[in-house]
Amino acid sequence: MNISSTIILLLWILPGFTAGQASDVLDQKPVKVAAERTEFYFPLLEEKRIGIVANQTSLVGNAHLVDTLFISGFEVLKVFGPEHGFRGNASDGEKVADGHDPKTGLPVISLYGSNRKPTADDLKGLDLVIFDIQDVGTRFYTYISTMTYVMEACAENDIPVMILDRPNPNGDFVDGPVLDTAFSSFVGLHPVPVVHGMTVGEYAQMVNGEGWLKNGIQCELTVIPVENYDHTMLYDLPVAPSPNLPNMTAIYLYPSLCFFEGTIISVGRGTDLPFQVIGHPDFAYGSFAFTPGSIPGVSVHPPYEGETCFGQSLQGYSELVLKERRLHLDLLISYYDYFKDKEPFFKPYFTKLAGSEQLQKQIESGMTEGEIRATWQTELEKFMAIRAKYLLYN
Repeated sequence: MNISSTIILLLWILPGFTAGQASDVLDQKPVKVAAERTEFYFPLLEEKRIGIVANQTSLVGNAHLVDTLFISGFEVLKVFGPEHGFRGNASDGEKVADGHDPKTGLPVISLYGSNRKPTADDLKGLDLVIFDIQDVGTRFYTYISTMTYVMEACAENDIPVMILDRPNPNGDFVDGPVLDTAFSSFVGLHPVPVVHGMTVGEYAQMVNGEGWLKNGIQCELTVIPVENYDHTMLYDLPVAPSPNLPNMTAIYLYPSLCFFEGTIISVGRGTDLPFQVIGHPDFAYGSFAFTPGSIPGVSVHPPYEGETCFGQSLQGYSELVLKERRLHLDLLISYYDYFKDKEPFFKPYFTKLAGSEQLQKQIESGMTEGEIRATWQTELEKFMAIRAKYLLYN
């Protein structure tokens, strides 16, 4: 049996795969992220003074985008770093100071410190700003908020923005409650569902086209697309997008588990399995135990530091999430139902993650997951119609 036949056989026995789909996988050309498609954007960088919004995921092959542009002779003047910093080594929620990149000597302006939005002085002297950061496709992952503020600042200062697009590892489905703009925050700026099913390039076009920048201003925007990608694909990230999403299991579980960040339940920050375990010191259900601790560059003083939490390991649960591409509320509802003292279960932060007060009230009232999901559908359909206008990949 040759290698191709072996792969077809292996795919055939996986749940949900057909022989035709197996052949499609074998015929599929490799994905090429926009940063690697230098022939399309290098000509647009000639004689430009460039600023770059980037982090550790901004790679061109094995080299960083900043290093690649330097070596290629382009005039890069400054770098803007998002949450977790330019090199991706700042802990969750840690404010990041301005500084200089030790490798290139470039000034690094933090967009997760004193300011979330670049100032006019930050942008002074630039002809173009490039955004190239790997996203994971959820409303509360802050890189799309950073992108929005960069677009807004550039629009206000007449500076074009170029998005180097990357695949969305959760881009094959759309789900969750749509945000009520009265609850807009850095973990949810726009009226989109929790899982929006768009790449950053598509999302940027939507923000621009729907007039969601301040005062309806529009940014001069260029999107360099990904090659050989579409929204039916599952894409394994070559680099961890942030310290607490270290692998694909965490990335697939993140859309459902992030709700727990607004509750008294730990999601494993401060362990080697963040967003792959859940538990609480007073939780007596489940055979799994873990003890959070401070991990420099990952999680400093996480919830229940030094306390043993009891609950579940969810590493096998990701298989269900992959099979049923949707948000899962069953764990959230079950954990709420378990605690006799309901009052402290939800923290104020929960409404920011959920995008309104509705989801908390629904769970507190005893609604089932199916009943809750039914209440999302009208707004989801409206969003899908908006989303369709900006999709770049079939």
